[in-house]
Amino acid sequence: MILAGRGSRCQGFVEAVYSRPVSIGPQPVRIGEFARRVGVAPELLRAWERRYGLLTPVRSPGGFRLYTQEDAERISRMRRALGNGLSAAEAARAALERGQPSEGLLEDAAERLLAAIERYDEAAAHALLDDTFAAFGLEAVLRDVVLPTLRQVGLKWENGTLEISHEHFASNLIRGRLLSLSRLWSRGGGPLAVLACAPGETHDISLLAFGLLLRSHGWRILFLGADTPIPTLTQTVKETRPALTVLTSFKPEMLQAEARALSRLAKAAPLALSGPGTTDALCNQLGVRRLDGDLVQAANDVAHSTIG
Repeated sequence: MILAGRGSRCQGFVEAVYSRPVSIGPQPVRIGEFARRVGVAPELLRAWERRYGLLTPVRSPGGFRLYTQEDAERISRMRRALGNGLSAAEAARAALERGQPSEGLLEDAAERLLAAIERYDEAAAHALLDDTFAAFGLEAVLRDVVLPTLRQVGLKWENGTLEISHEHFASNLIRGRLLSLSRLWSRGGGPLAVLACAPGETHDISLLAFGLLLRSHGWRILFLGADTPIPTLTQTVKETRPALTVLTSFKPEMLQAEARALSRLAKAAPLALSGPGTTDALCNQLGVRRLDGDLVQAANDVAHSTIG
C-alpha cells in the first residue's frame, strides 16, 4: 500500500525508512563500509564529525579511523532529526542526546494501533505507524508494536471479541505497509537471502518483517512470498545462489511431506526453516537451520553468523 497525498506525514515516513537503525556489529568498520551501511556519503560523515563531534571513531593499529554501532545510532538520530525539519546543528545536538524510547510509549502505541484496527480506521493506523517508525525505528516498531498487535487481533478473533473482517483488515493494512518498506530491497552488494512460504502457506507477514530486519543489516532480499512450490524455489536458488534460503510454514505435515525435496534444496544453498510448522526433529533430519522466536534476534543471529 503506497502512501500518497499525505504531505508532511508521508515525507516523515519516507525519512524514517531510510534513517532506521543500522547494525554495524561488534567489530568497528572503516569509513567506506560504515558509509555504505548507514547510507551517508563519507564526505558528509567527515563534515559531521569535524563540525559537530557527531562521530567518535577509534583507531586501528595502523592508524585508520574505525566506526562503531554507537556511531551508527547517532547517524540514525541525526537523519531523523533532519527529517523533522531541524537545522544540521540542531539535529546534531539532538543526535548526541542518548534518550531511548521507553517501553511504556511502545505499549501505548500498540494499544492505539489495535484501537484503530477495531474502528477500521485506516488513516489513524497509518498516522500512528508514521509517528512510531520515525520515533523508534524499524526493529522496535516491528517487535513491540506491529507483531504484538497482529497477535492480539488473532486472539480476539479466536475468542469472539473481534470479527474475521478485523483480522483481514489488520493483515492487509500491515502487509501493505511492510511491502511499501521493501521497495528495492534486492539492490546493493550484501549477501542475498531468498525468502518463501511453503506450498499452500499464505501467512507471509512474519517473513516480510524478517526480510526487512535482515535488509537493515545490509543483506539483499529476494522475496517469493506465499504458496511457493518447492520446485520453483529450488530452481530460483540454483539460479541466484543465495547465501541463505528461508522457507516458512504453519503446517508441519506439509514440510514433512516435502522432506526429500527440501533435502535436495539444502544441497543447492544454505537452508533455514521457520514458522510454527517447523520442528527441531525435521531440521535435524535435514541438517538445516531453524529460525524461531524473536524475529529481531533471528535477523541479528543470521547477519552475524558465518552464513553468507
